[in-house]
Amino acid sequence: MATAATKLLLIDRVPGINRVPNSYIRPQADRPNLTEVEASDASTIPLIDLQGLFGPNRDDIIRQIGKACQRDGFFQIKNHGIPEEVVQAIMNIAGEFFRLPESERLKNYSDDPSKSTRLSTSFNIKTEKVSNWRDFLRLHCYPLEEYMHEWPTNPPSFRKEVGEYCTRVRELALKLLEAISESLGLEREYISKNLGKHGQHMAMNYYPPCPQPELTYGLPGHTDQNLITILLQDEVPGLQVLRDGKWIAVNPIPNTFIVNIGDQMQVISNDKYKSILHRAVVNCDRERISIPTFYCPSPEALIGPAQGLIDHEHPAVYRSFTYEEYYHKFWNRGLRTECCLTCSRYPRLRIYSKLRSCSFCVDVEKMRLFHINKLSCQLSLTCSPPHPPPPRRPSSSLSLSESFFIAFTSKRKDSTKISPFS
Repeated sequence: MATAATKLLLIDRVPGINRVPNSYIRPQADRPNLTEVEASDASTIPLIDLQGLFGPNRDDIIRQIGKACQRDGFFQIKNHGIPEEVVQAIMNIAGEFFRLPESERLKNYSDDPSKSTRLSTSFNIKTEKVSNWRDFLRLHCYPLEEYMHEWPTNPPSFRKEVGEYCTRVRELALKLLEAISESLGLEREYISKNLGKHGQHMAMNYYPPCPQPELTYGLPGHTDQNLITILLQDEVPGLQVLRDGKWIAVNPIPNTFIVNIGDQMQVISNDKYKSILHRAVVNCDRERISIPTFYCPSPEALIGPAQGLIDHEHPAVYRSFTYEEYYHKFWNRGLRTECCLTCSRYPRLRIYSKLRSCSFCVDVEKMRLFHINKLSCQLSLTCSPPHPPPPRRPSSSLSLSESFFIAFTSKRKDSTKISPFS
């Protein structure tokens, strides 16, 4: 008989323990500090009524969505069009699944992140150093006909109820993408048309009661790697979002969804909309279930800033990449507070001068455009040998940014130190 320490899932280890195992304890500097979390209210968490999205109030609702995406990176929605009975059915089926006998649940277990249907624990147990207080069932769900046959068959109504929910959420996601596209000043179908064949994943997250919730996380602070996330919560609080440097508790509101901007939307918007840091905390009294739907591009889709959002004053912030490339990078690096997008930005330079008390941040993309105009030569931080410097002009005629640029390309050994960062 397996001991609690050797069981694969947290739900089977928790009964009878009165302290958090060492493998779940966060370093002192990386703990939730639950006493410093602020409560949310109507003024801190935008709640948008979608009732008139396809009526005379459409323009106003789109403005609200755009403002929330730009300022907060997340918002709540009501009157979203998904029947309450469908929402209740998916919450019930998730609870039933995690209450199944251990042997039945483990038929779906895998620690391979590449599997499209799998039951597992924490986040990525192959790469992480500290475990998270969470079990989850992850499903791919678009196109349904390609994945439904992989889903659990127990509880008996699982495939029917989950399939109905996935279909409804996809309809909602497409409506939101149209509205977000319009809020950016793009054509209504722009985002949808640039996602390849589209993709849709979902997770059923189970957070058991934790004897010492101040020592661990359900999930630590992270951004979502996908396009947008549509989150359904039960009545137990646990979601927190970072706003203005403070963690805000997002208390559940019945029959609403949380929508948060993912990394791919931040890229497409060319940094106008922000992928928001959020986390899940646990409590010592009650289990919690949340069901996020991750709407995303298909693996082969090429993601980059929308051309309509790029001009001389707003150069591209990110290079283009396939979603498959980004997805693998996200899973392999694990959950971190640093957004995975930093690896996809065009390089920048931070220039430190011993003669000044501050540092100057120079956008290399702008310097690259300057160099192209002068020499038809693209700046690269990794080129060898280095590109030749542009022709010298009298120092009095150079702008500050041009002076810094010349100092970089000619690698002058003077009092200025230049170091790349991303």
